[in-house]
Amino acid sequence: MTPMNANTLKQHAKQLGFSYCGISKATELTEDAKRLEQWLNQGKQGSMKYMENYFDKRIDPRKLVEGAKSVITLMYNYFPSKTQAEGTYKISKYAYGEDYHTVVKEKLNQLWVLIKASRGEAIGRCFVDSAPVLERSWAWHSGAGWIGKNGNLINKQMGSFFFLAEIICDLEFEYDAPIAKDYCGSCTACIDACPTQAIEPGKSINGSKCISYFTIELKDAIPKEMKGKFQDWMFGCDICQDVCPWNRFSKAHEEHAFEPKPQILQLTRGNWNELNETIFRELFGKSAVKRTKYIGLKRNIQFLEP
Repeated sequence: MTPMNANTLKQHAKQLGFSYCGISKATELTEDAKRLEQWLNQGKQGSMKYMENYFDKRIDPRKLVEGAKSVITLMYNYFPSKTQAEGTYKISKYAYGEDYHTVVKEKLNQLWVLIKASRGEAIGRCFVDSAPVLERSWAWHSGAGWIGKNGNLINKQMGSFFFLAEIICDLEFEYDAPIAKDYCGSCTACIDACPTQAIEPGKSINGSKCISYFTIELKDAIPKEMKGKFQDWMFGCDICQDVCPWNRFSKAHEEHAFEPKPQILQLTRGNWNELNETIFRELFGKSAVKRTKYIGLKRNIQFLEP
């Protein structure tokens, strides 16, 4: 058997449903280290104290995986074919179906098994938004796209409605080159649309002002000064992606696990207000929405009430 090269790896990734696969050399992210340190020093992480942990591992994958030589970046589309009805409380599109951590991690593990079967003994780890990995930086290094003003990784062919995942391993491959150009140009649609002014100059996101932060990460009471600014978002927020011109190229995913239960798209404001813990578990037991817990979702709904 011929050892798997970069092209064969990308073919296997495509067969598993990944929209993109790119590979970059594992090295220290010196420029990202400076930006991250400044971001943390300015307190933009809010109550997300975990962002302050494992700084050295965040900026150098070789400290996360011993002997790491490559960072394999993969993209998995989650753009839905149908969305919630207008005039109801909204959840972010990524949470419509089953929890992406589970779905994408399973695909990632399958790919890693194929790599090891071809290349022999290897050291590596699979990551899906659950470890100190600067995934958007690695996605840029792998040629997946560029970092938009809203901090999201944007791909010319697909927009930004996709999950990022990585395999960091001690194998060498032919490496991809980053995209040199920033195709956002002079567009400020995301900045103009953000109701809490969380998007700041220099592609910096003030996490402590983001609607997703308030509705998911924050465990305390939502600050009163945010009242009336959430535009009916009760779990996450898609505003900066919905207004991005590049997302006109988004195409509906083909992942059955991401299909929402019909009831979720049909729930009215009244239904959400009447939601009890039993129904919450039935609807969101396998969804990322469970992260905020029933009590957290009810808090968010009550905050949105006039």
